[in-house]
Amino acid sequence: MSKESLKSKRERATRIIQRLIEAQPDARCTLDYKEDWQLLFAAILAAQCTDERVNKVTAPMFERWPNLPDYAALSLEELEEAVKTCGLYRNKAKAISASSRSLLENYEGKVPAIFQDLISLPGVGQKIANLLLGELFGQAAMVVDTHNGRIARLLGFSEAKDPKGVEKDLVKIVPEEYWIVWGHHMVELGRTHCKARCRMCLSCPIAEDCAYADKQKEKLKELRQEGDLDACC
Repeated sequence: MSKESLKSKRERATRIIQRLIEAQPDARCTLDYKEDWQLLFAAILAAQCTDERVNKVTAPMFERWPNLPDYAALSLEELEEAVKTCGLYRNKAKAISASSRSLLENYEGKVPAIFQDLISLPGVGQKIANLLLGELFGQAAMVVDTHNGRIARLLGFSEAKDPKGVEKDLVKIVPEEYWIVWGHHMVELGRTHCKARCRMCLSCPIAEDCAYADKQKEKLKELRQEGDLDACC
């Protein structure tokens, strides 16, 4: 797949996402929320923290304080205590507190649907803004988290090390109608088959279109003969 044309990459990306949609029909945003501001707060808490841990923290938090004005009125100490198991909890508590006030004062208590407005909120960067645009408003946006960035490099779609660089590459390659679901499927794939320390290429649904698997042909041939479909490669 070396010296692959942009057209070829686009065609490969289309095959990949269509295959993943079939293989992973339940892939979705795994942060639990009901209100738009709840997703904002959960996304802030998810920085360097698993979605599973965030959901365990937000479930009692959203039940205890079910309305946005509650968070603007809370002391930092109360918020810090509520989110302390998420890591970096002091900064995250400050961001939630400040964002709640900004939503109430500037956006009538609603998460804005404009990228520049979103990144003006405390604790919100490009990744969270794109998540909110796609999940809440259905706007085409590419979320590049650790899984998406790592797998993009393995697929041969990017050589960038930073999320912004990966996003810049992916939006040229992945058809726009798949931008939102692409991130969800990369997360699911990263949790099931393409783990950071164990790439299970033999059972991976997109191995035939993966640059990394293509480079591992000989090793995969040996593993296939051994019959271990879950072997790391």
